[in-house]
Amino acid sequence: MQKQKAGMAAALGTYILWGLLPLYWNLLAAATADEILAQRACWSFLFMLLVLVITRRWQAFKRDCRELWRDKKRGLLLIAAAVLITLNWLTYIWAVNNNHVIDTSIGYYINPLMSVLFGVIFFRERLTASKKVSFALAAIGILLMTYELGKLPWISVALALTFAVYGAVKKKLHLAPFSSITLETLLMLPAAIPYTIFLMQTPQSHFGPAFPLLTLLLAGTGVITAVPLLLFSYAANTLPLNVLGFFQYLSPTVALLLGIFFFHEPFGLQQLFAFGFIWAALLIFTLSESLHHRAAKPPETAPSE
Repeated sequence: MQKQKAGMAAALGTYILWGLLPLYWNLLAAATADEILAQRACWSFLFMLLVLVITRRWQAFKRDCRELWRDKKRGLLLIAAAVLITLNWLTYIWAVNNNHVIDTSIGYYINPLMSVLFGVIFFRERLTASKKVSFALAAIGILLMTYELGKLPWISVALALTFAVYGAVKKKLHLAPFSSITLETLLMLPAAIPYTIFLMQTPQSHFGPAFPLLTLLLAGTGVITAVPLLLFSYAANTLPLNVLGFFQYLSPTVALLLGIFFFHEPFGLQQLFAFGFIWAALLIFTLSESLHHRAAKPPETAPSE
């Protein structure tokens, strides 16, 4: 029971921290999204190396590297994962710093449904009737938003698509999360380091002695990337998937509230009506997943005397 409580606390911390990320990116609003991304890649890699040493996962990391080197197919999947998470991070940072926090919330609300869709496409998983209803309701919500905006909410779709495909690739890759994020950020470095050095030679840079607070915050992107990952890893190893699934909606909910009350983005009855379809879709989807996991759980046997 104590372990499960700790797991729930870790899950709560994970998704609240992810939900509060817009506040951190807002502190970096003076910097461009590409500068923040490059700095985040560099500092995340360094911090993940430190995490591997502290958590005594260095030997496991080296073993994973050797296996990936031998298996070229998995190596290509890792490159694909790095490209996808780079696009996801860039879109998210740009969206927050350009007053589209609510759009990011929509993206991560529909992400679980998108992940199931890719499960059908890539892994031939079957859709239950309730999940089909969820997809239909979510599609109606997106169509309503498209009608209201006069264009497809591309930020929401891009975030949901990149993260869902990223999840599908990671499922095929089957790599420990600590090794995965370390190697993914390592693969970003050949572009991130030269770009950071180049930028530091120009007036557009916000990293250095002239900007002490921004420099500290840019360095801190490694911490805010790794800490939720550490918490998530613990929660995922402690809690059943159906319990963990309930927590995943905390992050977009926190982001939505921030978008409305902190960033003061427009959110009227029309947006609420469209959101209603997405929330209904997620409610049906989550209940369906919970019931499925309960049905799949083997019955407890009576204790032997």
